[in-house]
Amino acid sequence: MKAGFIGAGKVGFSLGRYFTEHDIDVTGYYSQSPESARKAADFTNTRHYDSIESILGDSDTLFLTVPDGQIASVWDYMRNLDIKNKNICHCSGSISSSTFFDAETRGAGRCSVHPLYAVSDKLHSWKGLKDAVFTMEGTSEGIEPLREIFQSCGNRVVVMDSSKKGLYHGAAVVCSNLTAGLFSVATQMLQHCGFDPETASQALVPLFLGNAHAIAERGPIEALTGPIERNDAGTVQKHFAAFDEETANLESAREIYRLLSVELVKLAEIRHPDRDYTELLEVLKNEEHCNHI
Repeated sequence: MKAGFIGAGKVGFSLGRYFTEHDIDVTGYYSQSPESARKAADFTNTRHYDSIESILGDSDTLFLTVPDGQIASVWDYMRNLDIKNKNICHCSGSISSSTFFDAETRGAGRCSVHPLYAVSDKLHSWKGLKDAVFTMEGTSEGIEPLREIFQSCGNRVVVMDSSKKGLYHGAAVVCSNLTAGLFSVATQMLQHCGFDPETASQALVPLFLGNAHAIAERGPIEALTGPIERNDAGTVQKHFAAFDEETANLESAREIYRLLSVELVKLAEIRHPDRDYTELLEVLKNEEHCNHI
């Protein structure tokens, strides 16, 4: 494979460096910002190109690592070039490879490649890709060469149906992005207890990371702790009473707590099939009614 990158942002930097570290041939980068392309090329010890045509000529696989909103317009330009026997890919988690809608009729393969990993930094995120599961969907001509490449790097690859991309990306957002929202809500709650913002955040970090490690090592069922796991309806009721005292400030926190507690009951029932969680579920059900009065 000779992989070229159109777009020189975080994903382009990271994936290109990941390939070169595994001795996979990367031709280089093209970007609307020549400076970005030069920096990415320097980072990966490859070339920077001044046109899509030139990088297309040197590459058999093109990764469109541009913002999601630009993928269709870049493809609209590329599809009129000589792309026969090329493999056209993008790395969006939410968009399917069908955005390259007429690739097959033009003799090209198409594929979307997405790591279940938060690529947050241009210079360092590539190091974490070794642990990432990569998802792919597209034509067999597009998928198979890339599946072999990533498996040779030691990655697990899951091929999925393009119709599931929305649900798939939603799952990634819940696990990754929404945890930032949960952390923010928890810090706000501590601030109502008298913590200053910095101390609230610092205080929660060991709890947050410890729980994340436990889930990663043992799974969510075995890692489950707290009043839901203990079937402690009394403590849960006290939490709701505390929310009620701060209704104007913590209304969203109250409903987040209730909804996620319902999900935790399902995990607790699996872990403790001998326990009866009926009373606890009734508390949560009643609180749903109260929240909508």
